[in-house]
Amino acid sequence: MTPGRQAWRSRLWRFDDKASPYAYIAPFFLVFGAFGLYPLIYTGWIALHRVEMTSLDQMEWVGWGNFSTILQDSEFWTAVTNTFVIGVISTVPQLMIALGLAHLLNYKLRASTFWRTVILTPYATSVASAALVFALVFRADGGLLNWVLGFFGAGETNWANGHWSSNIAIAVIVIWRWTGYNTLIYLAAMQAVPSDLYEAASLDGASRWQQFRNVTIPALRPTILFTIVISTIGSMQLFGEPLLLEGGQVGARGGTEHQYETLSIYLYNYGWNLGHLGPAAAVAWAMLVLLLLIAAINWLVGRFMRKTAA
Repeated sequence: MTPGRQAWRSRLWRFDDKASPYAYIAPFFLVFGAFGLYPLIYTGWIALHRVEMTSLDQMEWVGWGNFSTILQDSEFWTAVTNTFVIGVISTVPQLMIALGLAHLLNYKLRASTFWRTVILTPYATSVASAALVFALVFRADGGLLNWVLGFFGAGETNWANGHWSSNIAIAVIVIWRWTGYNTLIYLAAMQAVPSDLYEAASLDGASRWQQFRNVTIPALRPTILFTIVISTIGSMQLFGEPLLLEGGQVGARGGTEHQYETLSIYLYNYGWNLGHLGPAAAVAWAMLVLLLLIAAINWLVGRFMRKTAA
């Protein structure tokens, strides 16, 4: 082989060695840029303009005017409050139930695969199907829940018309759909805990509850923090459940008095019902900022927990 050809092959090998890793990860960044980064930036650009659904080709610069509009709107803060309330009353019971179910499934059970499949079935159900079924359960006239409560002397409750009752109804739908998903995540994390820790705790006389509290929970702290973040993101994006609780124009407004209107419903109203895309894009960016704040708080809490454990 001639020296020139050998030098060329050496340079080609060095280029391949340096460029190959970037070529392998390039598809992800291309897809992310096309379907993630570009829509995000374009939404921010729309948020700085007055754009109507009926005239998408006409844009008028308004700067921070759209953000000022939504921040001065009391309905926006009602949607923020509803979103956080529904998020809390759905996430906390959901994760606690999921942790308990995972602990039960972690022991040797007959037909364990069957029970794990049953646990995951609600997650595989579409949000439309689940919301429509629960809408029948929570109906004021002839609903299954009011029928059951009637045996205990309770009067008929208009679940969708009250503030707390409607939020509880939506939270029940969320809990039913997502508990099984989080259960399997916790179960996978529990099975990764070394059995030696449980054997040592058992030899020390620890009961199952003490093993769960002092061995399982500390080992699952990163997983618990992960599920909290994921559940929080999901609660910020609640749309199908409140939309279909009553359905029609009432559901699209988040109730007759916006008693269960979430941020996603609020965005939907501005963008599709009113056709004002500028404020709708501003709401989307406000949701992103809230998610970043929540993620920062979760990161600080996780960091504090790790320092405390150390």
